[in-house]
Amino acid sequence: MSKNLHQSPEDPLKRLHPQTIGKPLLLVDVDGVISLFGFDPLRPPEGRFVLVDGIAHFVSATAGDHLRALSEGFELVWCTGWEEKANEYLPFALGLPGSLPHLVFERHPGRAHAHWKLDAIERYAGPDRPLAWIDDAHDADCEAWAARRLTPTLLVGTRSAEGITAAHVGELSAWADQLAARLRP
Repeated sequence: MSKNLHQSPEDPLKRLHPQTIGKPLLLVDVDGVISLFGFDPLRPPEGRFVLVDGIAHFVSATAGDHLRALSEGFELVWCTGWEEKANEYLPFALGLPGSLPHLVFERHPGRAHAHWKLDAIERYAGPDRPLAWIDDAHDADCEAWAARRLTPTLLVGTRSAEGITAAHVGELSAWADQLAARLRP
């Protein structure tokens, strides 16, 4: 399930200069996007187990290709409770060229009843950076937050047993292309 939750009659990108925006952010969760779970063990998806601090994670066989393709139109950022651990294990496991920036989450979020990732996302992205966020656990708070943002925001939901798919890549790439077209003079 994915939602493009910002539809405004006045284009907020008109007030921003393309050089100050750069590529939109793609916030990438790990569990349920790259590290799959909840699948039928008798019919697992393509992938392999990777040990992360002694814990086995089933990593999608296609996630690395998908992220490399998306890096052409996005600045990729880990948005996962793994925080810096994502860079210790995933670039090699996924065949990525190197580390990615990662969000750092407060252990006691300031918002009552809000999704635990939102404060860190706001700190990192600020109010003017267009972003897409792929995660298997978006909730109503995420949708409300995205709808309030004045900058284009796309939430892309995954199923934890499948993770990121070619269809998600197509949707994200089309969104980034449309955004780039809006920024061209």
